[in-house]
Amino acid sequence: MVERIKAWAAALKRDGLVLWFAYRDPRTPLLAKILCVAVVAYALSPIDLIPDFIPILGYLDELILMPVAITIAFRLIPDEVIQTSRGKADAWIAERKPRPRNWVGAAIIVSLWLCALYVLWRWLAP
Repeated sequence: MVERIKAWAAALKRDGLVLWFAYRDPRTPLLAKILCVAVVAYALSPIDLIPDFIPILGYLDELILMPVAITIAFRLIPDEVIQTSRGKADAWIAERKPRPRNWVGAAIIVSLWLCALYVLWRWLAP
């Protein structure tokens, strides 16, 4: 069971890299590029929308949202782009390069949390 979960997590990591390379391919349609940017920004962000320390809810984004978003993105991208991007992702992983970080995605997540806290503060303030 643990090995299956590890394999699934590795495939999810690779799929994030595939989307990163697919975004940079000029053959990728605009709608797919927008979704790729959103998924990759969130996947590579060092900060989660729902922090992992929150029981159960903290892992819902990794367990449900990310796989669904990746699946939708793959359906929007032409097969030849996916195959090319998979090759690039596999080469990247084989070279054991560090996972790229997306600080813009982290800034967006932090901004969303700050906005939510501000709204909550305004709502609870007398």
